[in-house]
Parts: sequence; C-alpha cells; structure tokens
Amino acid sequence: MAADKAQGSTAEKEKAAKKFAEISNAYEALVDPEKRQIYDRHGEEGLKQHDAQGSGGGPQDIFSHIFGQGGPFGGFGGFGDRGFGEEEEQTPKGNNVYVELEVTLKDLFLGNTFTVTRDKNVIKPAKGKRQCNCKNKMVTKQLGPGMFQQFQTQECEQCSNVKFARESETLQVTVEPGMKDNEEINFFEEGEPMIDGEPGDLKFVLRTRPDKRFLRQGNDLLYNATITLVDALLGFSVKVKHLDGHDVTLAASDITIPGRMQTLKGEGMPLLDQAGKRGDMHVTYTVRFPEQLNESQKKCIKELNNVFPVRDDL
Repeated sequence: MAADKAQGSTAEKEKAAKKFAEISNAYEALVDPEKRQIYDRHGEEGLKQHDAQGSGGGPQDIFSHIFGQGGPFGGFGGFGDRGFGEEEEQTPKGNNVYVELEVTLKDLFLGNTFTVTRDKNVIKPAKGKRQCNCKNKMVTKQLGPGMFQQFQTQECEQCSNVKFARESETLQVTVEPGMKDNEEINFFEEGEPMIDGEPGDLKFVLRTRPDKRFLRQGNDLLYNATITLVDALLGFSVKVKHLDGHDVTLAASDITIPGRMQTLKGEGMPLLDQAGKRGDMHVTYTVRFPEQLNESQKKCIKELNNVFPVRDDL
C-alpha cells in the first residue's frame, strides 16, 4: 500500500489522512521508549502534552511515503507543507534536582539498594482562582478546498488556585553492579514541580568513597601487595579477599623485584549490563625490607657474597 497514491474525493483523502495520523501516533508510542514511558505513566493525555512540545515530524513521514511528497494536501499549505512538521510551544518544565549518593566500591561491585527519604515541593489546592495556561488543544481549520490550517488554542482561562507545600517521600534507589563514579540514576518527574507545566527530574549522582585496598581504573582494579624480602627471593603464595569475599591467590615461584606488575584476568569490576563479564585486576608488588639487622643477621647476609656475584664498581 505504501507504493500507491491515495485516490478518491477530497473528503475521502481527509478521512485517510486522519486515519493515518492515528496509526502513526499509536506506532510512535509503541516504538519510542520515551513516549512509551510517558504513556505508561500519564496515558493518552500525557502523550498529547508531549506531542505539543514539537518532538518531531510525526505523521508527515508516513504521509509523504504513502501520498507522495507533500502528502495528500501538498502545495496548499497546512498539512502538506508544514502542518505536522511545525515545532509547537514547549511545555514548561521544573528544575532538575541533583542529590549526591555516597557508595562504596563494594556497592558498585555487588550492587545495592538504598532507602532514601527526602522532603520535596508538591503542588496543593488553594483558595480562589488564578489565570492559567494548563489546557491547550490543536485545532484544524479548513480554509478552502484542500487547504487546512492547524493551530493551538487555550481551552480554559481560569483554574483553581494552587500553592507549594513540603512533603516527605521515601524512594528505593538501586545501584547496579558495574556502575561508575559520577553516574546518574534518574527518577522521571520527581524533581521540582512547575505550575501549568511538568515536574523536573530527580537525579542521584554516585560518589564513591575511597577503598583502603583497591583502586578502580575504568573496569579494572588496582591492588598493591606488600611482600617480605624472603618472599621476594624465594617465592610465595598468599590469598587476599576480594570485594565480594572470595579468595584471590597471588603467587610467584621465582624472584619478585620491587615494582613488578601482575595481571589477573577477570578479577576486576563487573561490566554494566554485560552479565558474566569483568575487567582485570592489576597487582603491583612492593618489597618490605627490614629496618635494621642484628649481628647474626648481618653475618648471614655477608655470607651471601660467597654465593652471589660481586657487584661491579659503581
């Protein structure tokens, strides 16, 4: 049907245009995640308010495909040239509210849910009336054969008065495994309210407390392991606790020089929304030398000169 041109009288074309507009709106609500969310929260009226903000070409794309360039009313203004593509006046929106949420590296590794209680502004009824701009609708007016004009009109002039009040609210904020510092968790329309408009959003911004053992670098973890001089010379095998409590084995069978780095694959941070995948852990070794030696220890060390090569002159 997309390849055919609409046939029939002007009234039949108008009916077809209206039908395809309804189909287009329903299709966009299904495939557009933002519109689907608005429909789930606010219904058809919410979608109408969203469309009044001038969110895109809308049905014009379908009309031009079915009826040809300009749609069924091409060349006459109205629908064909600009009606569906115009940007309408945007609905006012309240300010976004940003709240810092302090988390540990363990929270970001395992995930966690926080219960947050906050006071916020809400709109409450008040005595009296007020001038408003809360209800608008799109009106289509026929100017002549095949000529239409679409414009916005205000349906009401006065509304019941309102006021701002403070109200307590409890939210469950979920931190997903693999989230990062400064990442935002958004609560749609939970921000500052706007009279005759839409509320802003509430955004929790993650702030990571420093960890005593691990340092995060992207999806990798950095770990500093301190070993003794004997471990550095003879080898070692030790276990360290990871963020989730499982043991990670650090081992070497030969000499470990200070500053040596070792990479443990898959022992880093989980990758957000990629189940089973993790970054790596990079271990840097520090050798702890004795602060002092007694005479017996010095004698043992001197005997090493008979085993190891004498150093070259400096």
